[in-house]
Amino acid sequence: MRHKTGTPPAERPPRLPPETDGAAPWLFLLPSLTAVSVLVLLPFLDAVRRSFLSAAGGRFVGLDNYRAVLENQAFRLAAWNTLRFTAVCIPLLLAFSLLLALLVGAVRERRGIFKTSFLLPMAIPVASIVLLWKAVFHENGLFNSLLRLIGLPEQNWLDSGWTFGVLVFTYLWKNAGYDMVLWLSGLSGIPPALYESAALDGAGAAQRFFRITLPGLRPTLFTAAVLSLLNSFKVFREAYLIAGGYPHRSIYMLQHLFNNWFLQLDTDKLCAGAVLLALAAAGAAALLQGLLGRGDRP
Repeated sequence: MRHKTGTPPAERPPRLPPETDGAAPWLFLLPSLTAVSVLVLLPFLDAVRRSFLSAAGGRFVGLDNYRAVLENQAFRLAAWNTLRFTAVCIPLLLAFSLLLALLVGAVRERRGIFKTSFLLPMAIPVASIVLLWKAVFHENGLFNSLLRLIGLPEQNWLDSGWTFGVLVFTYLWKNAGYDMVLWLSGLSGIPPALYESAALDGAGAAQRFFRITLPGLRPTLFTAAVLSLLNSFKVFREAYLIAGGYPHRSIYMLQHLFNNWFLQLDTDKLCAGAVLLALAAAGAAALLQGLLGRGDRP
């Protein structure tokens, strides 16, 4: 019997399943879409409907609820404080977290320890943070004790003009690690060959940062800015637990106002204010998309 010689024929590649009509991704997304629709979209649409009705009797009142909200002094104060808090915190957070990412990225040994250390504040429960802050910033707390030691006047950190600074510090301390991870992800996507070529051409550290690093981080900047904007609305928990529903006027946010309207059953003004806030947040996201989102395009 004659045997064939030579290399065995290559194995045939496995047959791929036939292409679907595009329904498979939607089947995977269906549970999430259902939950978002039931828990978020439908309640928001009901809030939009209620914003045109009176709280007592459900009578159609047109834009009267929106007019009452815009003329409300408490709403103006809360809106201004929320806008000021967002305008101050987001640039500080983006700059500080980028600085942390650059420092951590330059450390090759034990980099994971630094990442974990900066992410720990996000894992600490809000109630624990409030207890820590009260121990530090109370009238008889650690900060005032240090001021007494060095001969400086004590401050009422939680019920004075300094309260806004305490809230800003809380936001930066808790969210800097999260944004740092986003920046590190963006830095890892920049090819090292660009830095090597720039160094060979004689570019300094500042030139490499402004000509290579910042343009390469533009898509990450948009993501970090939007997430920081959303996280800025979550600082209400800390402010509420520290000072209650009526804190110092410098940190009286829209969340405080909405919470108080909810307790007073002012659902007409509450729904109108929520719609205005949603429109403002969508407008801010669209503005960021227009300013920063172009970095996603080649």
